[in-house]
Amino acid sequence: MRVRIQEAVFDPGAELSAFTASARGAGAVVSFSGVVRDAAAGLEAMEIEHYPGMTEKALSDIRDEALTRFGLIDALVIHRVGRLLPGEVIMMVATAGKHRKEAFEAAEFLMDYLKSRAPFWKKEATGEGTDWVAARDEDEAALKRW
Repeated sequence: MRVRIQEAVFDPGAELSAFTASARGAGAVVSFSGVVRDAAAGLEAMEIEHYPGMTEKALSDIRDEALTRFGLIDALVIHRVGRLLPGEVIMMVATAGKHRKEAFEAAEFLMDYLKSRAPFWKKEATGEGTDWVAARDEDEAALKRW
């Protein structure tokens, strides 16, 4: 399956190597890995929650849309859930197309969806307590271009 939601740490380099090796006929492979950042200077951890079943379906549907819309050979989406620490890899997308344009655009499309519409709920923990992460206007604006 090319959509995975998991608690376990993964190696983006190994994932990309395996993905690229399986993308027969591709002329371009694009990947993006997101890392938990300490934007507020004091983040101890980020908790990511989801509804099993619903989240996998939503991500599979958007992956399928990317495959069709951009004429991709393949696409991969990995997203972690549970407790993550600053600096840990939180997610990865990889796209394979015949040409770089569609591979880059599809990766951006998937990222914009993941940032604004994917059914994940994020809570930041600091020394002062916990707060849910609110949606950002710029993430919503980025999705509108598609």
